[in-house]
Amino acid sequence: MKLQTLVSLPPAATRFGLLDLKSVAFAGGDPPGRQLGSGGGTAHLLAEAWRALAPESPPEEWLAASAKLVIHASGQSRRLPAYAAEGKSRLPVPRMAGRVGQTPGQTLLDVQQSDFVHLLRHAPESYRLAVACGDTLISHPGPMPRFPEADVLVVGIPSSPEEACAHGVLFSPPRDASGRIEFFLHKPSPERIAELARSFDFSLDSGLWLFSARAVRALMAKCGWDSASRSFRGGAPQAFDLYDRFGTALGANPSDPDPDFSGLTSAVMALPEGRFFHFGTNRSVFHSISQLVHPADRRRAFGHADGPEAGEDRFVLGSDAAPVPESVRPLWIENSCVPASWKLSGAHVVTGVPDNAWSVSLPAGACVDAVPAFAGKVPGAPEGGEALRVYGFDDAFKGRLGAESTLYLGRPFVRWLGDRGLSFEEAGLDPESDIQDAPLFPVLDWSDPAGGKVLQWMAGPPEAAPDGKAAWLAAPRVSATDLVQDGNLAPRIARRAARLRAGAPTPQAWAASVRSEDLSAAAAAVRAGDRPAPPPLPSGSPALACIHDAVFRRECGDSGAPDAFALLREAMVADLALTPVRPRRDLLDNQIVWGRSPARLDLAGGWSDTPPYCLEHGGCVVNVAVDLNGQPPIQAFAALRAEPKIVLHSIDLGVSETLESYEALCAPSTLGPFSIPRAALRLAGFDPRFADGAAPTLAEQLRRTMGGGLEISTLAAIPKGSGLGTSSILAATVLGVLGETCSLNWTQQDLIARTTVLEQLLGSGGGWQDQVGGLAPGAKISSTRPGMRQTPDVRYLPEGMLGELFRSGRAMLYYTGFTRLARSILGEIVRSIFLDGAGTVSCIEDIAANALFAADAIQRADEPALVEAIRRSWALNNELDAGTCPPQIAPIVAAFESRGAAVKLLGAGGGGYLLALAPDPAVAAGIRDALRRDPPQPGARFVSPSLSPGLQITRS
Repeated sequence: MKLQTLVSLPPAATRFGLLDLKSVAFAGGDPPGRQLGSGGGTAHLLAEAWRALAPESPPEEWLAASAKLVIHASGQSRRLPAYAAEGKSRLPVPRMAGRVGQTPGQTLLDVQQSDFVHLLRHAPESYRLAVACGDTLISHPGPMPRFPEADVLVVGIPSSPEEACAHGVLFSPPRDASGRIEFFLHKPSPERIAELARSFDFSLDSGLWLFSARAVRALMAKCGWDSASRSFRGGAPQAFDLYDRFGTALGANPSDPDPDFSGLTSAVMALPEGRFFHFGTNRSVFHSISQLVHPADRRRAFGHADGPEAGEDRFVLGSDAAPVPESVRPLWIENSCVPASWKLSGAHVVTGVPDNAWSVSLPAGACVDAVPAFAGKVPGAPEGGEALRVYGFDDAFKGRLGAESTLYLGRPFVRWLGDRGLSFEEAGLDPESDIQDAPLFPVLDWSDPAGGKVLQWMAGPPEAAPDGKAAWLAAPRVSATDLVQDGNLAPRIARRAARLRAGAPTPQAWAASVRSEDLSAAAAAVRAGDRPAPPPLPSGSPALACIHDAVFRRECGDSGAPDAFALLREAMVADLALTPVRPRRDLLDNQIVWGRSPARLDLAGGWSDTPPYCLEHGGCVVNVAVDLNGQPPIQAFAALRAEPKIVLHSIDLGVSETLESYEALCAPSTLGPFSIPRAALRLAGFDPRFADGAAPTLAEQLRRTMGGGLEISTLAAIPKGSGLGTSSILAATVLGVLGETCSLNWTQQDLIARTTVLEQLLGSGGGWQDQVGGLAPGAKISSTRPGMRQTPDVRYLPEGMLGELFRSGRAMLYYTGFTRLARSILGEIVRSIFLDGAGTVSCIEDIAANALFAADAIQRADEPALVEAIRRSWALNNELDAGTCPPQIAPIVAAFESRGAAVKLLGAGGGGYLLALAPDPAVAAGIRDALRRDPPQPGARFVSPSLSPGLQITRS
């Protein structure tokens, strides 16, 4: 799903374009002074984005051009005042465990976009709009389930009644795979949920909803949109909420039917491994951020206002803060100056505080915020004045000032006022006013030490700073609503950027973060002067940290930095050199060792096996070993020779080469007809670097170990650039033959590992899936853990469904006649992985997850799910590399897809062989007839695949 992100933010955040939102297509908000709700706000944002981005096109065409992701962060944020003016999506997020592509100063919006792209990547094209709450985050690390088709699809999270009761709850018929919604309840009690759970499955409404074009039209009409005039009746949309009014109208038996939506179908997609994080309150921020930074809790939902006590974490982000005693917890200090003269107690949120020399003692639970005021908006405000907002950790900022239930700083506001010897009249406050609209916050000159007395008087015992009373009464004051509507965020954002520029990491901190950083973005920031260059890594840093640092330095413009590809190659080769081998003849004079291997068809997961991704994250691949037209297409032969030399033959190319010295054997060379057997011979102990006790010369080494020379012949009966893993499988086959010939006792795992290193020696840099695909028989899912030495765990899959697809001809293997070598493609993708480009790594994460999806489909003999896995694989490969489907290939792919077949080019794409699954034998026959009559390229042809037993080695 191609997405355009639209963000709804408070008026202060969108005024004059103060927030840098280059990652979104459009940022807007509700009209000034109006609260439209999530439904009305969505309609308004869509209309405003259309007018700004494509006014010349009809709105329907603009919506059809790409799906829209709307993130709502424009509410009043009463329970999270610190980020009310900026919008809750602008909440800074510290570095999280287990994620790559992170940046200093990253925000919740950055994380949301990454996770929403992951969630929506495989959504059907019928969904044109996705709407998400700006104060939530949804994580789903495993493969995405299949998306149900409906007009309105709600993403659900399996949860307990206690977790779900603070949100909408979706009820469905038990064990109904279609996802059909029976009804929706808004914040039902835990008891009610538990009662209904006896008859229904239920899940928590995550706040992420998907709409078809028909559902978008219904929502727009509900909010007053007139499609004929392309405007809202009355000039503005009607207020409408999705989560309580639209939600309750959903389902086969809606709890609150609405005739405007009665014709819409609805479904829920419950994420089996989903986790839901809430950021709507101070307390929930600590819950959710703690789980992201230190993931340990196995619960599904986090950040509920009525959940357990907030975590005891401390977060100091982009601030000039003096050391604070460890006992002061929980603590959040962001973009603030907190000098040593501030005494803190715990349960504080301190944000946006400018430079000051105040002396204050904050009681537990007191929070401080500073928001600059727009000049002219606040009469009497000092030049450059900023509002001092003081509030309580759990304040809800809701209710009449005069009501005993309305709390401020954790106590009834009327008591706070009385404790300070003030009446409503003296304070200039209306007891009937909502506390959100009450002018409580003085606009001060923060360079004036007297401001500290005002803070002390407001937050602590008033007798501790009696002078603060007069200053508070005399100062111009603003309300929380004023700050959201008219706050001047420019100075606050400028201070955040300046602190980021000044915050150079220590060498140790850089070593710890370099592997999780978005190095491309970091290098751009260094080049632009927005960030200091990090210091050199400490000596002895891990190899992978050094590799990432090297590519980062090159990206910054340091031409003298080491070559990352060379560092990776050396690290992998050096690891293997630690286990040298001693070849020993195990062949009679007149014997031949004959190795025969299949090709491999990669169904899902390819690219996740490629270094450095697999070294840092592990890989997961599903592939199939197949013979072609009844024969194993890759073969190698070894025989003895009397003379102490090595003779190489390529049967398919008709060329030969003779090697008589170490220099000739180990000479650097580009990929050529004998580069693979030469590298295999080196790893088999005929290169002193990998030999246990090498002789002074190659001739002497051959006499000692083999009693003479060696003759190696190879045959690859597949066109070059086929996408069937030919070169890696040939390398594994030659290594297998040498292992048998030289009594090396190599296991399958040894062959896989050494083939991976062989490719590093050649500079081709491939992964391990090709050799696994060819060596191991039939269909399998192979996975590895992170580590420099990759040892795939191969698990075999049932072959019944696949065998039938091959035998019936519905699984078609077609040679396109076009080829493309993977080496240049690998270079670009690997470079992006080195840079920890968030988009590249995120895409490969989904590629690996799709392997699990494909394996599950094969295990359950679920053909529709396997078709979905093939389609996802093709879509993900195209997302990863725009050249996967070049112009000459697109018509061939279209010829299959137009007839309903699922298609993917094998390997890195761009040409070679194509795999297609046809829905029935008649369709397969029609495709064959069409392409045989009119082949797209000379040499294009169908080939018959059959499941293979894998590598076979025999002796004559």
